Formats: sequence, C-alpha cells, structure tokens
Amino acid sequence: MKKLIILGSTGSIGTQALDIARANPDKYTIVGLAAGSNAELLEKQAREFGVKAVALFDTKAADELKIKLADTNIKVFCGADGVCELAMLDCDVVLNAIVGIAGLRPTLCAIDAGHTIALANKETLVTGGEIVNRKLKEKGVELLPVDSEHSAIFQSLQGAPKGSLKKILLTASGGPFFGKTREELQNVTVKEALAHPNWSMGAKITIDSASLMNKGLEVIEAVHLFGVPASQIEVLVHRQSILHSAVELSDGAVIAQLGTPDMKLPIQYALTYPGRDMCFEQLDLFKVGSLTFERPDCGTFKLLPLCIEAINHGGLYPTAINGANEESVKLFLEGKIKFLQIAELNEKAMNLCENKKDFTVEDIFAADEAARQIVRKAVL
Repeated sequence: MKKLIILGSTGSIGTQALDIARANPDKYTIVGLAAGSNAELLEKQAREFGVKAVALFDTKAADELKIKLADTNIKVFCGADGVCELAMLDCDVVLNAIVGIAGLRPTLCAIDAGHTIALANKETLVTGGEIVNRKLKEKGVELLPVDSEHSAIFQSLQGAPKGSLKKILLTASGGPFFGKTREELQNVTVKEALAHPNWSMGAKITIDSASLMNKGLEVIEAVHLFGVPASQIEVLVHRQSILHSAVELSDGAVIAQLGTPDMKLPIQYALTYPGRDMCFEQLDLFKVGSLTFERPDCGTFKLLPLCIEAINHGGLYPTAINGANEESVKLFLEGKIKFLQIAELNEKAMNLCENKKDFTVEDIFAADEAARQIVRKAVL
C-alpha cells in the first residue's frame, strides 16, 4: 500500500484524489491532509480516512479543529510552518494540490524528506523551478506532474530516446471566451468567466483559463519540467479537450495522450506511476467525432505572450507576474476590477520587478509580495 499525504485536500484536485483512494482502499493509506481554512470538510476527511495528522494554513481554523478532533489521536498542525511539517511526515508520495505560491515551501520540505512529489501546484515550478530542480537532483527525488497537459507530455515521452524531444505541443481549451474580441471582453462578469466549457475546477484556475494566464503558467512550468526553452513549446487551442498535449520527436513523429476531460486520470497516473490502474470513463472517439486545433489569439489574450516573455527573461520575472496575477484575480472575483485589467496589472507589476538571476526562496517571496503591492496600490 502507498502512504499518501495530500496538501490541498479540500479543493478540486484533493477531493478527486480522495475519491481515488476511497475506490482503492487496498492500495492507498492516507497519512496526512492539509487545507487552507476549510476546517469542517477537513475534519470529515480526517475522520473518514483515519489520518495521523492534519494541517491548516489558517491558524484560527486550526485551533478550532483541535477542539473538534480532541476525541481522536489525530495531530493538528497550524500555519504555513505546520503544513511544511506535515509534508515531511513518513509517506511514499506527497500530492501537492495547494493553490498559489503557498505551495512552494511544502514542496521543498517534502523533497528534503525524500518523498516522491505528485505536483498539481504549478506555482512551485513557475516561481522556484530552478531551486526545486536543484533540490530534486541533490536528494534523488522524483517529481511527477499532475496537470493534465504536463501529465500528457510526460506520458508521451515514455520510451522516447534521451535527446529526441524536438517540440512540445501544449493544448489549451480556449476557455469560455474563445473567439471574443477585446471589445467584447470589456464588461464580462465573474459568472461568465467562471463558466468553463469543459472542465470543473476551482475559481482561481478557472479565471486563469479564461484569460489564458493558466496556459502561460503552464509554458513556464513545462520549461522547468522538461528542460526545453519556451521557443520549443507551441500552444494549440483544442476546444474539445480530448488530446491533452503531445510531443514532436526528432524524426517528426508526434506522440499524444488522449482521454476524457477528467482530472482523475492524471491524478491517478501520478499516484500509480509507473503502473496504470482502474478506468473511470472510457474515451469514445466515435462520440467525439472530430478534433480541431487553432492558434491562440495573443493579441486579445495578452497574458500568454507576457508569461513567455517572463520565462525568457528568467530570474524573478515569472514570480512577479504570478504574484500579480494571484492578486488581480482575487480583485476580479471580488468585483473590484474588470476582466481585462488583470492583464494590464500583471504587465505593470512584471515591468516594475527588480530582477535577479541568482535568487533564494526568500527573494521569491519578496518579489511575490512586491508584485502584489503594485497591484493593490494601482487599484485600492
């Protein structure tokens, strides 16, 4: 049985991972669970799976959870340090599904503890990719991607000779606003931006999908995961979300991974790797009918080229645009800015960033906070 720790257990990825564990009680033991502030759901999960420990970023919620779990032997950790401590408990795999840059330090701590990382927190690599890769190599730890696109690339590369990767073909659904002009996007609502045509995800990532910021972050992530420059990554808008991504090899062969738009498949693959397990929903190509591919509209959706610019500059630029985006998306969800302002604020923060080529984890968090302040000052 594999011993799992799930960080972000109350979110979309975390709850689906627990669905997989629930369906395979003979294969997985849940050692620990961590969340942001949802003490009520975390308590239910902890009791159901009989975990050894839980953690909450929100210290007040953690204090309340200690009282609720007083009749058990479950240890309750609190705050960011508590989540890191949880990530270092004895286990086989740490699934990091925390949203945002808050996931970086727990990833580094789990690597220090020698745990295999199943990574659904893209900000870990967007902001700290160079540091994470050095630590992975130093500790001899494996990192397995959970994002559907990066999982597809990883799966497509299985068996490919070293050095044969010519190009990554990174697919994008196009989100709810595909085909819209900037004029048409001037006054779109939060509800409209959250109406993703194919995927059921959390609010932040759904907004990122609508703006194509999510795809820009995935380009940065792919650079660190697969060791290729952004110039070797091509983004294709694929509205059906059936072909999850592909690779072109040196002989011109294109290898792709296809499947239904269900995150359980990449989650399960990371947990069972190198094996494969139960099928949740079989892909029916006759029902799909046809697959289409188009170029992204980088003139309308400016965050994709901005992210590519950020990773080409390197250093702290990716951290700056990521931090600005987390803050601007929050403001958009609160109704304080318009949809198109997200890109404007992100660009402003990135351009004002004090860049460093050699940086520490502390530098990353300082750049993140500086970018957030630029956004807040521009709006509030």
